[in-house]
Amino acid sequence: MRPGEIVELRSIFRGVPRWGFPTTVVADDGEQLVLHLAPGARGYWLEPDGRHLERWVTSHEVDPRTWQWHHVLWIVRRGDAYMLGLFWDESWEFKGWYVNLQLPITEHKGFVDTCDQALDVVVEPDGNWRWKDEDDLVSLVQLGAYTHDEAEAVRAEGERVIAAKPWPTGWEDWRP
Repeated sequence: MRPGEIVELRSIFRGVPRWGFPTTVVADDGEQLVLHLAPGARGYWLEPDGRHLERWVTSHEVDPRTWQWHHVLWIVRRGDAYMLGLFWDESWEFKGWYVNLQLPITEHKGFVDTCDQALDVVVEPDGNWRWKDEDDLVSLVQLGAYTHDEAEAVRAEGERVIAAKPWPTGWEDWRP
């Protein structure tokens, strides 16, 4: 992919897009793809309304959304079962890293696809980390989206990434 190219980063579950936002290709060296998601980007996701996980599994509907929060730089290593996000607020104060556990990406013209695996890791600027959405992964097992073994594999991948600590990345001072 070429720097400056706009591609939609999206999560596909059982052939159905569950979330997606336009991102700008910052770098692509063949092994690693770097994408910027800016506040104001218009996309879609399932609004967390108490039924969003059930909708994740059973519905084809998504909710239009505008990304309003942080600048995010996604570092995606081809073949890895996660992508690492660097988060800054609107004034470019660094807020930390975010490990999005997912299936390895596939690429199509104009799209970078994965399947989000619900469980994430939030890493503070000081390196302290915490799990995010553990309850969502349990619920998705109960809803039949994942087996117990698949959920354990997702958690094991998170533990592997935490042990490897792929942060800092060298991109922390980046600006568009």
